[in-house]
Amino acid sequence: MGRRDNQISRSITVAIRRDDKEQDNFNRLRFWKPVKTFFALYGLLLVRIRPDLFRKLRQETWHLSDEQYKASFEDKRALVSKGDMGYSGSTFYKTRDDRYLIKSVPRRFEHTFFRDDLLEPYVSHVEANPKSLLVRITDFLGSRYPSLGGLFGTAPTYHLVMEDLLYGQKEDSDWQTFDLKPMSYFFPERDIAGGKLASEATKSKLADEFDSKMLLSRKDADEFLGTLERDTELLAKHNAVDYSLMLVRIPRPSPSAESQNPFNDPPSWRTGIPSTDNKWLFRAVILDFFWAKHKTQAKTMTFLVNAWRVFDDQGPMSITTTAPEYRGRFMEMCREIVKVEE
Repeated sequence: MGRRDNQISRSITVAIRRDDKEQDNFNRLRFWKPVKTFFALYGLLLVRIRPDLFRKLRQETWHLSDEQYKASFEDKRALVSKGDMGYSGSTFYKTRDDRYLIKSVPRRFEHTFFRDDLLEPYVSHVEANPKSLLVRITDFLGSRYPSLGGLFGTAPTYHLVMEDLLYGQKEDSDWQTFDLKPMSYFFPERDIAGGKLASEATKSKLADEFDSKMLLSRKDADEFLGTLERDTELLAKHNAVDYSLMLVRIPRPSPSAESQNPFNDPPSWRTGIPSTDNKWLFRAVILDFFWAKHKTQAKTMTFLVNAWRVFDDQGPMSITTTAPEYRGRFMEMCREIVKVEE
């Protein structure tokens, strides 16, 4: 990694490994701290946001001790840069042991929505529904003081630490990943001028299509769809849209997939559910539930798309539709990829 990535990754690992007493000290205002950190371009002073909530979630719901968790961030070389893997401008790092993925949240309307609107409902929902398919977020980090790096965008000011659904994957594996959203919406990159105005690199970041079926037992199918119903009900209640289903298809036999799991879960959609023909293991989680319709940027995008529809009405985008309508199409997509075989 280069200098920028090294300093960003170091600021992340330092924040996670800081103990509670140090965290309390950092939360007390001292003159030299904001002055010193203001001139930082990459290595921002990060602190954990609501560490009490996430610690309780890790330990009591996911049975993950602090020692186990912090072992993945044990030194300054604990993280590996994954670059820009998404459409939102986020940057990604992963731990060298492949247990956790760290995603930056550069857009203010997204990290404020999670912090102020969704965080406590998310924690309560996951505590009440241990099999929830909402991605497991183990920490939320934010910049403690203003800095040049944050103002100029040279370094992310907020990060989410999440489970890595590809835990156990070998470098030469033929695992397949699918980032799935309802593709019946209007996507300007794809639908304006037949996609000729957008580069292939831009279009490649749109959602994938799963042109197959998951062959599941009735029990596994009912659990999968029932869990998604409960999870998306929470998201719709809080006005979230544009989330996606990350699906991983793993050829069997795959001992690395079946024997390793950072949370020590019993067989589940996180460790791998076998298809009824015994050819595949499937993993799944819901990702990217941070676009809320009541935030200013979402309202602006809705206004612009509605203005465009006066001239060329191709329907709403996934980021401008209503939360209940998006939930309906999302669930329809999920039901379509499932085939029950007794």
